[in-house]
Amino acid sequence: MIGIIGGSGVYDITKETKTIEKKVIHTPYGDSSEISLFEIEGKKIAFMPRHSGDHSLAPHKINYRANIWGLHSISVNQIIATNAVGSLKREIHPGSIVVPYDFIDFTSRREKTFYDDKVVHVDVTEPYCNRLRNQIIANNNIVSKGDFVDKGVYVCTDGPRFESPAEIKMFQYLGGDLIGMTGLPEAVLAREKEMCYASICIVSNYGASISPDKLTIDEVFEIMEYKGAEIVDLIYKTIENMDEDYDCSCLSALDGSSV
Repeated sequence: MIGIIGGSGVYDITKETKTIEKKVIHTPYGDSSEISLFEIEGKKIAFMPRHSGDHSLAPHKINYRANIWGLHSISVNQIIATNAVGSLKREIHPGSIVVPYDFIDFTSRREKTFYDDKVVHVDVTEPYCNRLRNQIIANNNIVSKGDFVDKGVYVCTDGPRFESPAEIKMFQYLGGDLIGMTGLPEAVLAREKEMCYASICIVSNYGASISPDKLTIDEVFEIMEYKGAEIVDLIYKTIENMDEDYDCSCLSALDGSSV
């Protein structure tokens, strides 16, 4: 089964597809966000809006462990996530779609692992699944010309506030390209469950001080007004062209990770 985690502005991707079932998974970490089960071209899909369908969950309040555990428990083994982000570079303009290949985690208030009771050091040399990334990239021709960036470094902060100008300069110095609040620990938790995981990031604004304008949440929804359908089409096309039989190192990510 293929999991889709929708970020800000992506609350329903069923199009005309009839939803087979909706469920909330009860996990050792609490309840997951609601999951919609349906099919795309005969492939089973589990869609979850990360912030809930009414965007009532702030980034620091999302139960990342319950969400990943819940998807894994219903046999999801690969995830395509969407994340609304700010840009740390002038050349990555608002409206761009970026597929990150690495991350820098500046979150500090979140439960980041399933392994509190044992020592497990999961490898993140390739933090995002390159197989999934390449499949998304291969289907990018539906994205508006000049709006697609095939790699970037994602910086994650706790939020819910936006970052200060000094923080933005620091993240730029460290090599960041994008700034967001929801990508971590989600990507690492998926790796701990040996699930393939890739992200499609939608740039809604420039980081503080790059643009003279005040940052607002309205920018996210304004961008999604005209990019949302494009994102959903990219997800659909990627899924339609995905091979059902595949081999991937993500599926054995825990090999050699514990004593």
